[in-house]
Amino acid sequence: MFINGNLCISYMFGKTKSKDEKVNGKEERFKKVASRRVQEILNKMRLLKNCANKGNYSYTEEQANKIIYAIDVEWRKVKSEFNNSKPKKEEFSL
Repeated sequence: MFINGNLCISYMFGKTKSKDEKVNGKEERFKKVASRRVQEILNKMRLLKNCANKGNYSYTEEQANKIIYAIDVEWRKVKSEFNNSKPKKEEFSL
């Protein structure tokens, strides 16, 4: 088969993917990437938890709250992205 004057090799050898195969490929890629990223986050959180050891570190309640707040803000953004499949337009208001 020719597309725009070029021979389409993938068509000749049956390497074109159906819609189901493309979706399945995206899902497999998601599982692989998301699993790795979640594991990395969990590992970093465990390391951060070690910083809470008052026997090894000294910190104020304000410093601890800043850490927790920063993580909470990012976590809410992640949850929002997963819960909202359609991007929202931010509208200006006074």
